[in-house]
Amino acid sequence: MLSKDDHRRIGRELDLFHFQDESPGAVFWHPRGLAVMRALEEHVRRAVREDGYEEVRSPQMICRAIWERSGHWENFSAGMMRLEGNEAALKPVSCPAHIEIVRRRKKSDAPIRIAELGMVHRNERKSQLLGLFRLRQFVQDDGHVFCAERDVESEVARFVRRVQSLYEAFGFGEDRVDVDLSLRPDVRAGSDEVWDRAESALERAIRACGLAPRLVPGGGAFYGPKLELVLRDRRNRAWQCGTLQLDFVLPERFGIPYVMIHRAMLGSFERFLGILLEQHEGRLPVWLAPEQVRILPVVSDVGDYAEEIAQRLRARDVRLSVDARDQPLGARIKRAHDARVPLLLVVGPRDRDASPRRIAIREGREQRELSFDEAIAYVSEVSSIR
Repeated sequence: MLSKDDHRRIGRELDLFHFQDESPGAVFWHPRGLAVMRALEEHVRRAVREDGYEEVRSPQMICRAIWERSGHWENFSAGMMRLEGNEAALKPVSCPAHIEIVRRRKKSDAPIRIAELGMVHRNERKSQLLGLFRLRQFVQDDGHVFCAERDVESEVARFVRRVQSLYEAFGFGEDRVDVDLSLRPDVRAGSDEVWDRAESALERAIRACGLAPRLVPGGGAFYGPKLELVLRDRRNRAWQCGTLQLDFVLPERFGIPYVMIHRAMLGSFERFLGILLEQHEGRLPVWLAPEQVRILPVVSDVGDYAEEIAQRLRARDVRLSVDARDQPLGARIKRAHDARVPLLLVVGPRDRDASPRRIAIREGREQRELSFDEAIAYVSEVSSIR
């Protein structure tokens, strides 16, 4: 039996998603769950835009020649889902595709920053699959910076500032984030001289940010050393989320005159959402909650007033429902709390008939009354994507 705070149980109770044996390692997203994922994606998109990235989209299936040129076909073969008689693969990462986009750009000043919130596929063994935490297909915030070697330190600092801000906003302060520097693996591309240069440059950049990484021999990507940000959840389990790799190898293989930085802030969105669901026991912040507001008319004859409120909020993209069932108010409030709805709007005849009209807002254990316009403005603000 799953524990009360297991994300798979929470997902079922809140009608967010499900898994089934006929599609192992993949998620069936329900409307409520997809709304949460879309909000999380847009939250990251805003951060990406603020940091000067341009968003792109690349193909899901790419032919073998590209993967051979990048080195993935040789060095990452166990993790790839191959197709078309072994002549193509579903992409496990976006980096070779992003290089192809940059190769075709008109010459521009570096750094060039591009990002993709896209689906990737990994050939995970069935025995390793675990809910949202380990999947065969998932959405990842792949981003790449193409720059001069002198820009590495400032670009790593940009990444560290942003990712620390993101994690803190979700309740993961510095005391819950471990920093690892993973060094050259046994199976790798590039000469020892190139690896010496990359490892030294990345360690200097990390330490310049005030971080003291734990060194992990053998844990790097086949093309470069890797900064790993590892979140520790409420059970003190460790989950790798944000990553940054410094790469001198792939630019040389593809003939582009840059150093390449690979970075992901959340990593797998599905994994990050699973961590959040367990960390907060399904009680997500208002802007991220699947159902942000539930409107509760005290008696049936204020149904029109409740529906007017609902229409005003729906026009502002607030996710809501109206519970006008002929049941005691206390029972409906309990049902809303059980569904982890963060905001309850309770309206009765006196609220409708007051001048100005009022709305009672229950937020956790607190309740306050605002005028109609004030309440609409407040709910719209706290429901907006951060």
